[in-house]
Amino acid sequence: MEPEHTTPKNTRPENMRPENMRPRQMVLGMGLGNNLGVHPGAWRMPHVDANAYTDIDATVKQARAAERGGLQFVFMADRLFLHGDLATSPPLFAMDPIITLSAVAQATERIGLIGTASTSFTEPYLLARQLKALDVLSRGRVGWNAVPSYEPDAFANFGKERPPRERKYERLHEVMQVVHALWASWSPEAGRPDQNGMFADPAYIRPVNLQGTHVGARGPLPIPPSEQGQPVIVQPASSGYGLQAAGMYANVVIGMPSTIEESQAQREAVRQAAEMAGRDPEGIRFIAFTGYGLGDTVRAALDYRRALDDRTDLRVPLARLHALLGMAPQSTDPDEPLSSVQLAAAQMFPGNPRSAQALTLARQGWSPRDILAHGVLDPYPSVVGTAEQAADHLQEWFDAGAADGFLINVDSYQDGVDDFVDRVVPVLRERGIFHDDYDGRTLRDHLGLPAQYGLDPRITANPA
Repeated sequence: MEPEHTTPKNTRPENMRPENMRPRQMVLGMGLGNNLGVHPGAWRMPHVDANAYTDIDATVKQARAAERGGLQFVFMADRLFLHGDLATSPPLFAMDPIITLSAVAQATERIGLIGTASTSFTEPYLLARQLKALDVLSRGRVGWNAVPSYEPDAFANFGKERPPRERKYERLHEVMQVVHALWASWSPEAGRPDQNGMFADPAYIRPVNLQGTHVGARGPLPIPPSEQGQPVIVQPASSGYGLQAAGMYANVVIGMPSTIEESQAQREAVRQAAEMAGRDPEGIRFIAFTGYGLGDTVRAALDYRRALDDRTDLRVPLARLHALLGMAPQSTDPDEPLSSVQLAAAQMFPGNPRSAQALTLARQGWSPRDILAHGVLDPYPSVVGTAEQAADHLQEWFDAGAADGFLINVDSYQDGVDDFVDRVVPVLRERGIFHDDYDGRTLRDHLGLPAQYGLDPRITANPA
């Protein structure tokens, strides 16, 4: 796509700060969702208000707790269809992230706000307008998790068939280019309103006139730069087309690796993809998913997780655990440690970190119920234990260069965010690997990212 008019890409508002020089410290974000919990049994706990599913006051309370702990951002994922079995648990994804974060923005002051919006359905003019408006009203605290939808149910909700993977990424490239061009269409050089002169210099507010195969827009966008210029771009870790796109556009990449080695490989792949796109890999932060269930002791933490498990059907998880151990289903008492004969018969699946963790815990004398409570079936590495153990896990990955930071997920939003802030954050600060307070006011400040306005000028005009 070739524009008829281009806006200078290397301009920026005067108050956009360059990357801060500071010792390397980890980035922490808190995943928000349905106000009840990541664990499917959280909504059944006696101290939980099951009606909180759509309660914005509950979301605000969680975001404020994360801000109190100095976390750099909150993150809202999304699915564009009803996700989950309502007979047993609420959907993980409730309200629209952009609308929800608009309310959170008014109730918080410093914490970053990252929301998910698909590139597969919404026209780029509307995306650009909504996201930049949110960035302006939050005073520069917004990030956009830009993802192409992949689920047939999502496409069905828009009356469409799921396209081939390459077509989805063709559209993503076009959307990213148009959105960035629209964000930059109101240049900082347009100036501020002068009541004795011009409101803004129209010479610096120009149409973009972009038209591709899938999307296009004339512009300009009627919104000036935010305090950070424009939203931070976040994308998921992927391979192939997705990795190429992340290397070209992402300021932050969020992955779900199972081990330090896998995380190191994903982070390096992203950095190499950025170099291939002509970008500086130091301008990208790699964030890894992780989960926590905390207690004063390991036993207390496990008991809390078991109380959550008790409110779900454990037959399928126990069957999966037996498979990880290479054992026949229901061959053990779930509340008793494995016998020496059973341990001798157990087998680890090579290359499967969950299998290795399950076998290690079994050999340590934990019962199948306790092994499950340790989080071996969680989709990301989890620590169910003390605050010190949680901090050990974060520090081990951080010191190994496996991640620049972490996206925290908690079993129950009723107390999980406060628990992490009050228990784990102080330990990380004592160790000097997490900041004491915010260095600036924008999300770019919090992440130590360089200034950017419009598409990175090192990216070619038509990568798709």
